Amino acid sequence: MQTKLLGAFAAVALLAACASEDTSGAATGAGAAGGAGASGFGAGTIRPGSQEDLVANVGDRVFFATDSSSVSADQRPTLERQAQWLAQYPQAQVAVEGHADERGTREYNLALGQRRANAARDVLVANGVAGGRISTISYGKDRPAALGSTEDAWAQNRRAVTAVR
Repeated sequence: MQTKLLGAFAAVALLAACASEDTSGAATGAGAAGGAGASGFGAGTIRPGSQEDLVANVGDRVFFATDSSSVSADQRPTLERQAQWLAQYPQAQVAVEGHADERGTREYNLALGQRRANAARDVLVANGVAGGRISTISYGKDRPAALGSTEDAWAQNRRAVTAVR
């Protein structure tokens, strides 16, 4: 009986840990900007020029309107900060990953994700990053950042993410 009770408590604890994930600011274009590296707490554990550094100090993602691959004016500053960061770390190579929400066919969303990745890449190149340092890939709707069929979830999934290779 005690084993079943302990097992039930363990399951509840695991579910509570999963449910407490912080998604605040997820649709701001900042990625995890303002996280451990930016606040100083644990800043010594982030290696300069790494993915963690990009996320913590610059932001790794930009978001798009429904059925759009145009980088909006409010998302450009994130890509401009990424370009400055890439200028600071000339050895860094990145992949820009294009994503879409769950609506639409797989083929449509793969094409839309590719257009989004290309649009983000174009802004980086326009801000001085050598095109040879940037690859693009589309995941369409296959790698959602947020699960659910709500406008909030869809907004978080319409994105381009810059990943250090």
